[in-house]
Amino acid sequence: MVTKKKSTSNPLKILFVASEVDGLVKTGGLADVAKSLPAALKAQGHDVRIVVPFYRQIKESAESVQLLETTLCVETQPKSVDYRVHQLHSGDVTVYSVDAPVYFDRPALYAEENVGYQDNGERFAFFSAAALDLCEKVAFQPDVVHCNDWHTGLVPFLLRTRYANSAFFAEAKSVITIHNAVFKGVFNYDQYSLIPELIQRRYLQLEQDHSHISMLKAGVAYADKVNAVSPNYAAELLTELGSHGMAADFQQRAADLYGIVNGCDYGDWNPETDPYIKQNFKASKVSLARGKKACKRDLQQQVGLPVVDVPVYGMVCRLTEQKGIHYLLPILRDFLVNNVQVVILGSGDPVLAKSLRDVSEEYAEKLAFVEGYNNPLAHSVEAGSDFFLMPSEFEPCGLNQIYSLAYGTLPIVRAVGGLVDTVIDYDQTPQVATGFIFKAPTPEALLIKLQRSLLLYCQNPQEIKRLQQNAMASRFEWQDVAEQYVRMYNGEEDTALGKVSANQAALSS
Repeated sequence: MVTKKKSTSNPLKILFVASEVDGLVKTGGLADVAKSLPAALKAQGHDVRIVVPFYRQIKESAESVQLLETTLCVETQPKSVDYRVHQLHSGDVTVYSVDAPVYFDRPALYAEENVGYQDNGERFAFFSAAALDLCEKVAFQPDVVHCNDWHTGLVPFLLRTRYANSAFFAEAKSVITIHNAVFKGVFNYDQYSLIPELIQRRYLQLEQDHSHISMLKAGVAYADKVNAVSPNYAAELLTELGSHGMAADFQQRAADLYGIVNGCDYGDWNPETDPYIKQNFKASKVSLARGKKACKRDLQQQVGLPVVDVPVYGMVCRLTEQKGIHYLLPILRDFLVNNVQVVILGSGDPVLAKSLRDVSEEYAEKLAFVEGYNNPLAHSVEAGSDFFLMPSEFEPCGLNQIYSLAYGTLPIVRAVGGLVDTVIDYDQTPQVATGFIFKAPTPEALLIKLQRSLLLYCQNPQEIKRLQQNAMASRFEWQDVAEQYVRMYNGEEDTALGKVSANQAALSS
């Protein structure tokens, strides 16, 4: 629940365009942002509307009212697409869901069995065009069109081309948020028949090669503001290594590049009220100690580990190299010779899953690997672990480290992206530390930091308790995040790239 807070600026009309929204349909962290940020903006007095595809999952699970039945007509092209717009709600925020069964009435959102739909380019080119097409038809004239990732990257391009002389959109400014630049939305020109503006002339800066256009490149090139989900990730996007091949694109927009850390939904992730954990607790010494102990015992019982008083290291993630599994696996056996337990919950790459199963069979009393995703168990891992593993290769913002902080579970993270902006390293600034950070992208560097945390746990339990209280005092409120977004919408400079966070300064000193 978002507390009503008066806006610090004139109310804006904001169209939030996203491919998924938590509570309606979700595959990743984008959905969390698409739910929570509009809600926080709405609570500050802004008129926010979300646009999302009318997937089969939404059709089957959400109540909606059909607002209109219409056609997307493309000038100079014989092709047109009939579609409907359904109105539903995400909390207090109005949602317009674009219903075109030929594109969205499918078993999954983007892919089946890890194979993307072959027409994903055409699907989301249509969605981008329809998101703007419906505005005048439902009488919503936005001041800001806020797009998210490659799926909506053509929206800023269309505002600057198709709608360049439109009186309706004359005052509209666009923003694109980069949640993960590794996904660029690269498709053959053949998939852009609904966007003839891309075909009538060559846009060389948007091409991945002579026959493919990147939707993300289009969004970055044409949006009025480009936003990354943490200040450190914004800085990384200016580098060859951190931009996944788009450094030149981001460097050209450096003056308009902003980094804002995501917030946390403390309604869902709060140890004082969490219905999924064995015992609720708060940050006071007695409550924290008792709650963590009860939750650890419950976690051990749930995953079949011995109920013993040893440090527990938890991990909840997709099984991909992005999440650093390839750093963990080579040193996992070396770490498990210690008197510790590790609990890993995740699904993804079958090769990585098999490797984890093999180690768990070898060390059945120390490692529990649960393949899949189970939300109640994820809460139990956050509450019952002493440390949380997040050794990501790259991490634009990250949410699990923020959840861990809320539960007094000390994150062990790599110095990338939003992990740097949200976790304070014990070896750099011990008095205000909330976790442990390692820099080098190697298994050995991770093992050294794991051993460091274990040594502190065994030798100085009171210090661990102090760090847990530090962690629980960290807050990443969506209301504060929303205020930063409004300042960005309004062109104020205090959230611009170049404002180095305290964490970045500590790590670079």
